[in-house]
Amino acid sequence: MGNCIFCKIAKGEIPSASLYEDEEFQVILDAAPASRGHTLLLTKQHFANLYDMPDDLIQKAMLLVKKVAVAMKAELKCDGLNIVQNNEPAAGQTVFHFHVHLIPRYENDDVGLTWKPGELTEETSNEMVAKLQSIL
Repeated sequence: MGNCIFCKIAKGEIPSASLYEDEEFQVILDAAPASRGHTLLLTKQHFANLYDMPDDLIQKAMLLVKKVAVAMKAELKCDGLNIVQNNEPAAGQTVFHFHVHLIPRYENDDVGLTWKPGELTEETSNEMVAKLQSIL
């Protein structure tokens, strides 16, 4: 993926503040952080999003996310942590290379990762269960 910024970072073509690296992943500080310590976990191999990744790599990614999150909580003394992974433009994905945001949260910070809660009606509940339960 010639124009993919995360592929270029993984190949060392673009410098980054790298916190961790192995054969499959790189963990870097976000260049435009939402909060102090905002970190990205990237796959070294290009996958546009979660849907394209093999299951075993997703499992490894989540184990590494946990390891990074525990380290962040201990060392940054944050009050909480958001773990965000967006897929497709409608969900906020702007870089089409799989990545996970780890966003430390501090009391009274200005990070706006919330939404207005809706209401789950019985009709919608029945519809979603009928559509999804059988394929899961």
